[in-house]
Amino acid sequence: MNSYCEIKASCLSDIGLLRNCNEDICCVNPRDKFFLVADGIGGAEAGDVASQIFLDTVSDIFSTTKPGNHKEVEKLVKTCFYQANQTIQNHIETHPSHAGMGCTAELFAINGDKYVLGHIGDSRTYCLHKDELVLLTKDHSLAQEQVDLGVLTETQAEKSSLRHVLSRAIGIKQDISADISTGTLIPDSIYLLCTDGLYNMVDLAEIVTVLQYDAPLEMKAEMLIKMANDAGGRDNISVSLVEIPSRY
Repeated sequence: MNSYCEIKASCLSDIGLLRNCNEDICCVNPRDKFFLVADGIGGAEAGDVASQIFLDTVSDIFSTTKPGNHKEVEKLVKTCFYQANQTIQNHIETHPSHAGMGCTAELFAINGDKYVLGHIGDSRTYCLHKDELVLLTKDHSLAQEQVDLGVLTETQAEKSSLRHVLSRAIGIKQDISADISTGTLIPDSIYLLCTDGLYNMVDLAEIVTVLQYDAPLEMKAEMLIKMANDAGGRDNISVSLVEIPSRY
């Protein structure tokens, strides 16, 4: 196993072309070994505040607790979602005008050659290895529920208005149910965490082309943001990229 410092990471967030506020947030923290994106919901109800609460919660937990093994990392990821949810709920109690605020989130944490992925909402995490881009998460939307029930096909769901209606998010309810998955890092791969402002505007084939391009991660993030804006930029756009070296 080579040292963690060989992992490269970069992130970028953009307001897009039509929104008045950027409610997205992104972060890569190689020192504490976590990477994330979050997409605020609630509009006038301070979705940007919810996203910031999630980032602050994760940063505080990972900077003050040093997990010794994979199970402890998994527990930390679960704690991040639970505590962020509670903090948002507490914030709403003292700021009633913010009722309805919340966020979707992807949290990718690394321990050795393993990862833990926390997911809630319709932000996504992908893994590109060679020519294959694999989706590691499932959207928490009413459209996806219809697909799971066999009512809609995947193609129909992509065009359904229900894909914008979330079934789960941080801060919306007292109880929270995030998806927590684990796996082994794939050498010579790139993990992409993104909000829906990217994948709703840019075809997956184009995303693959950018990720395979021989360029620094910072440039790849810029290219993805530009492509989303060139396609209309209807939403905020955020990406976090994590590159695993071939000899990791």
